[in-house]
Amino acid sequence: MERRKILIATKTYPSISRKYKETVCTAGILLDDREKPLQWIRIYPIRFRDLEFERRYKRWWIVSAEIEKDTKDPRSESYRIIDSSIETIRFVDTKNNWAERKSFVLPFEFSSIAEIKAQGKSLGIIKPASITKYFHKETDRDWKPQQQTIRDQLDLFEPSVQLLEKIPYQFGYEFTEIDGTKHKYTTSDWEISELYRKCRDSSPANSIEEKEQEALLKVKQKMEDEFLSKKDLYFIVGNLKRYPDTFMIIGIFYPMKSKGDEQTQLSIFNGV
Repeated sequence: MERRKILIATKTYPSISRKYKETVCTAGILLDDREKPLQWIRIYPIRFRDLEFERRYKRWWIVSAEIEKDTKDPRSESYRIIDSSIETIRFVDTKNNWAERKSFVLPFEFSSIAEIKAQGKSLGIIKPASITKYFHKETDRDWKPQQQTIRDQLDLFEPSVQLLEKIPYQFGYEFTEIDGTKHKYTTSDWEISELYRKCRDSSPANSIEEKEQEALLKVKQKMEDEFLSKKDLYFIVGNLKRYPDTFMIIGIFYPMKSKGDEQTQLSIFNGV
């Protein structure tokens, strides 16, 4: 193990694991000692909700931790981490329209998913040429039986830990890349799932159905009305270990648009 610096760019909604009970996959930029960006990195496993409070990093924090290359994962960006070794260093803010954040991640931008694959990579950031639409879809409301068993064990042996909720919806975008390739990707970004959950729980509606519909509308307003009209969207994408050709959005990078870009994006989205 070696202690290294990492900029946290995104983290996925927690998943239930037979080996690690509950884990979060985190992606970011590996830095040198002087905080020069080196490459994309995936760190796993992180039992985020079990971490001590001072180790619970948020997006855009630079942290240091003991990591090593994951020899059981052929993806070059995959590293194992001792999550109890995580130390937070500093927060990278949004000044000058995300200038410092851009300096870390955009040097490693790819033109397309095809370019990521061609270079033998499994992580990257891309800027869609156009976004056709935002969408959501209903998914399973309950964990799979094996996952539910693990969750029940956590409730029995670790009653102080709040049980992990299964979010019954997926959110995503249909978009076209600069090479003309079209995709329909869901996102596993924890921020989006948490936005849905908080909107639902704060809804004054009487029934769970009404609460959910209100939350879905607010997520739509964020991801469609705000993001597509005001933000210069990039997608942080990654593939699956077992299915290396299958990519998904694992994080959204969203600095403000310039005024010229704003009108172009609105025209694209409205089909003009």
